[in-house]
Amino acid sequence: MNPTSYNAWKLVSLSPLPPWALVALGVALALGVILAGLGLRREPAARRRLVLWSLRILAGLAALALLLEPGIRNLQVARVKNRVAVLVDRSASMNFPVEPNGVTRSRQVSDYLKGPAASLEALKDRFTVEMYGFDPELAPTSPEAIADEPARAGSTNLMGALRALKASDATGSKKLSGVLLFSDGADNTELSQGVGTHARGELRDLGFPVSAFAVGREGLIDLAVENVKVDDFAFVRNSITAEVEIKARGFSGREVPVVLKREGVVVASKSVMLTGDRATATVAFTFTPDQTGRFVYTVSVPVYPGEAVTDNNARSFVLKVIRDRIRVLLVVGRPSWDERFLRGLLKQDANVDLVSFYILRTSSDDTKVLNQDRELSLIPFPMDEIFDTKLSTFDVVIFQNFGYTDPALNINTYEKNLEQYVYNGGAFIEVGGDHAFGEGRTEFPILGQVLPVEPSGQGVNLESFTPRLTPEGQRHPVTALVPGLAANDAAWASLPPLHGLNLVRARPGATVLMEHPFQTVDGKNAPIAALWEYGRGRSLALMVDDSFVWSFTAHRGGTPTRQYDRFWNNALRWLVRDPDLTTLQVTAEPPSVEPGRPVGALVVARKPSYEPAGGATVRVQLVDVESQKPVATQTVTAGPDGVARVSFPPPRPGPYKLLATATLNGQALGEGEDAVAVRAVGPELADASVGTDRLEAIAKASGGRAYRLPLAGLPEVPLLDPPVVEVGRSRDQPLWDRWYSLVTLAVLLGAEWFARRRFGYV
Repeated sequence: MNPTSYNAWKLVSLSPLPPWALVALGVALALGVILAGLGLRREPAARRRLVLWSLRILAGLAALALLLEPGIRNLQVARVKNRVAVLVDRSASMNFPVEPNGVTRSRQVSDYLKGPAASLEALKDRFTVEMYGFDPELAPTSPEAIADEPARAGSTNLMGALRALKASDATGSKKLSGVLLFSDGADNTELSQGVGTHARGELRDLGFPVSAFAVGREGLIDLAVENVKVDDFAFVRNSITAEVEIKARGFSGREVPVVLKREGVVVASKSVMLTGDRATATVAFTFTPDQTGRFVYTVSVPVYPGEAVTDNNARSFVLKVIRDRIRVLLVVGRPSWDERFLRGLLKQDANVDLVSFYILRTSSDDTKVLNQDRELSLIPFPMDEIFDTKLSTFDVVIFQNFGYTDPALNINTYEKNLEQYVYNGGAFIEVGGDHAFGEGRTEFPILGQVLPVEPSGQGVNLESFTPRLTPEGQRHPVTALVPGLAANDAAWASLPPLHGLNLVRARPGATVLMEHPFQTVDGKNAPIAALWEYGRGRSLALMVDDSFVWSFTAHRGGTPTRQYDRFWNNALRWLVRDPDLTTLQVTAEPPSVEPGRPVGALVVARKPSYEPAGGATVRVQLVDVESQKPVATQTVTAGPDGVARVSFPPPRPGPYKLLATATLNGQALGEGEDAVAVRAVGPELADASVGTDRLEAIAKASGGRAYRLPLAGLPEVPLLDPPVVEVGRSRDQPLWDRWYSLVTLAVLLGAEWFARRRFGYV
């Protein structure tokens, strides 16, 4: 710019008087005009009043102009270029085709921005044009990058991107005159339910208009599992409902099957009828988990030809199944001290819900009752109800010295039910006595398969003895009365001796926890307590009927030990798979993994004494539930606290299990498992529709306009004009110091004086 040229001017006051003085003089002039006018109130001629009023007002204005000393200020100015932001959605839904078999939405935006280049160049004459992509963070981009780099963001946050622009507008030297927003409008964060009152207020306060350009067309065919509403945890053997939301585009009038699976096994299936081209249907699955632990479930719908997205046809979720109370069924052959102590222990435990039955008499017993009609005053033994109808509602079934040949008490008919109950995840305990393990009564050929022991045919031994822990028993949580191996051995050795046991032999694969110190069966020390896993369930056999004597030392020496309570509590917790009783725990971090994210696992390894297994070698496998094959394996060393963390590269979507093993100095520490669900798609790809209404609401609330691609060129979008800012020099040119200014004032005052004399007022 030529520094001697002036390209703008404005009218200014050159008076040296302060503003308050100018205001006072202006008020005095106004009062003079008003007083002069009041003197004309009685003038009957309207023409005379008009002439006198006009002359006085014009004279007052002329006097005011002389007081203000008006002048022209010549300016040397320049117009500052404001910014115009081109904001492009880089979320994953922009990879959807614009139309079936068409280009992607990102490609359409790129082609459009390359096409009307002349229009963008025209904007650059007045504005600085900046181009950003948001995913959801703002980052500079270009039409070439939009076309070549796939959109990856897992969510669309339109308000977040506009807020970021507003923040840059507040800190930058150049202000935003407007925003050109290119998106499919598939917002799945703040505006997922539409542009509400709060959002409209925030859009009005942005300070710049947003013109929205909708990308993509309706009419794509897609079937998606949109959402699964289910609690994070459930109680075992209690019903839970999962609500599945199915969203369909282009499936009007079609019946679609929906399947719920638990780790590859079908739990339930239903069909839903879809009505309308844009249909949303809800399917409710009610199921009853039968095991504790963490399990991965998958809801799926079929994949039909022509679908825009196939990865959203299945959705997995992890459900943690916990125990409210341990529900125990206690069936006792006859009343005894052992039965009394065990039943009393279970009844006083707040974590146990006990249902007990015990036999007082059989049909062959002589009751010595004269009136035979009243000889049975107790309720009949409800065989059908407890061993058929209600059996699956119990966590643990205990047979204590039970086994009758009496037809009214024989359970041979229900053995298969009991065997299947344990095989499918239940727990069973048999406690010894003269009615147990086939001694003089009946054997259970089917139920006996569940037990870790079998009758030896040697009857019973009534000698007193003190049980001895086996090497396995020294490390097992069931027999861990106190922490530490030496202290635990001493605790068992201090217990009173037992009197008699059922002589049985351990089955292959059974774990014997306690054995007789000198009595043998088949050349091996007779087992006192043994356990194993049967199918998905567990069972324990205790070959004595006087374990209650262990409670006699509870307060010996004035210090409560409660060894009897602790043994049975450990047994119940092990049978129901209490996770705290394992020496190896594995936890998925997190249990539900977003697409493209790694799978993490936290492993806690402990020694048999439950001390941290520092330095243990931990091996973790990520197993595909559908194929039952490991897809990745990691081997790490636990830290001093026994904790190890592993991370697997992002696997393909689906349900997985984490299986962990650990060893320390060549000794196995146990096994652990957990479930993890890798989602096929996030909310971004769950719906291929275009949010045109959402974009129109954004444009309207912010003062912009809404358009839809494709367009031939850039339309006349609303933009704020850049401000004019002074630069360079200025020069004042006074107007009041001309001779004609005084002449004008004198003429006006003289004319008013002459008129007043002529009209008779002076």
